[in-house]
Amino acid sequence: MAQNVALKVSGTNADGNASRPFGLRDKLGYLFGDFGNDFFFILVSSFLMVYYTDIFNISAATVGLMFLIARLWDAVADVMWGRFIDMRKPGKHGKFKPWIFRMSFPLVISGVLMFVKIPGMSDGFYLAYAFVTYLVWGTLYSTVNIPYGSMASVITSDPVERTTLSTFRTMGAMLASLIINVVGPLILFVNNEADPDRFLMAAIMFGILSIACYMACYKFSTERIAMKETQAKNLNLGKTLKGLLKNKPLLSILAASLTFMMLTMLVGAANVYLFKDYFGNASVLSMAGLIQAVAVFVAIPLAKPLVARFGKKEVASAGMLLAGVVYLLLYFLPNLTAIQFIAVSAVGMFGFAFFNIVVWAFVTDVIDYHEYLTGLREDGTVYSVYSFARKVGQAIAGGIGGMVIGAVGYNATLETQTESVLDGIYALGTLVPAVVYLLIFFILVFLYPLNKQRTNQLATNLAEKRKNQN
Repeated sequence: MAQNVALKVSGTNADGNASRPFGLRDKLGYLFGDFGNDFFFILVSSFLMVYYTDIFNISAATVGLMFLIARLWDAVADVMWGRFIDMRKPGKHGKFKPWIFRMSFPLVISGVLMFVKIPGMSDGFYLAYAFVTYLVWGTLYSTVNIPYGSMASVITSDPVERTTLSTFRTMGAMLASLIINVVGPLILFVNNEADPDRFLMAAIMFGILSIACYMACYKFSTERIAMKETQAKNLNLGKTLKGLLKNKPLLSILAASLTFMMLTMLVGAANVYLFKDYFGNASVLSMAGLIQAVAVFVAIPLAKPLVARFGKKEVASAGMLLAGVVYLLLYFLPNLTAIQFIAVSAVGMFGFAFFNIVVWAFVTDVIDYHEYLTGLREDGTVYSVYSFARKVGQAIAGGIGGMVIGAVGYNATLETQTESVLDGIYALGTLVPAVVYLLIFFILVFLYPLNKQRTNQLATNLAEKRKNQN
């Protein structure tokens, strides 16, 4: 029941004692959280497949199926863990921070174990070992990532400062991505071949850095919004599900994020063929990745002032519109060189960077809206539902990637692809992103209801409601 809920907000911590004001320390703490997450997540995303195919000698098709099964399970594990956390009583240091501290150690250990090769074993053993260790790592990743992602909604209730947290989270992810993708290949490969000892060394090194980042996140972050112990006893799954289904901001942001995640992974797969076959220069792909990172870093300092002035919905939708128009323009400019293509696409990357930066702040607002509807503070459950949708998107995209490349007629045995295949690959890298970015723009404009005015009003209404309940 709504009347059974009471919340402590800024000025107190999760234990009800006076806490320091929200500031740079919280932002850095939140940055370190995703920095730690992505040391292993990006290592796994970028290099685990080649480890399995080249070192464990597992076929690419089998690895793809294993990834699909594991990601679907991870999506379910997210929701189960989010619900589990919401059913626990908050501790001395809050509801989420303790789980980051407790579970980060087994998470990193399981990550290192994925890159251990026991010599002299059979192919069946390596396949079973890969599947079990990957499944365990993915499950343990949920136990850290769900509390980390949920925690943003209880660090501050200020809508603009939540955008700052989302921005710092993106910065942490981008920094980890740069380190892994630039330093990783130099460590992992010897004479252009994957080396098992190097992979294990890298896993241990990045694991130590990951633990250090998790501890910094735990130390620097403060939970300021906490539920009363009585709420855990009053959580009702039926009421929760009813609230989720009535949560229009949640449903629309789920649709936008699932679509965005599917496109991101699809374009990532298609871009390899775009530069390798259409432009005839695979090495330029690294430049495209660097330019994309630069575009995000250029957008980062602009996000907070733009959101403060116009609102999250407004900034993200404008960015999607810009990205859609730029990629549509690229589709009608098929005779560009690779460098010209990268230069024009950088403008589109700058546009969709704003959605990527503020999307986590959308989630915190959605959590608030759920509290507004139900009277229950279920940060873990709502965030895990959002994470569920993203992982389903990853799973679907992982299966679609190979199918769409095959659908345009790509033939790996040919040294040069036919003109129609090259045109199809170019459409995958330009027209498909244009259509999807414009679709997300329409979802945000016409379906997502929390514009700047309504978001600010929601924060005011909740603050008043919490004050009356204390």
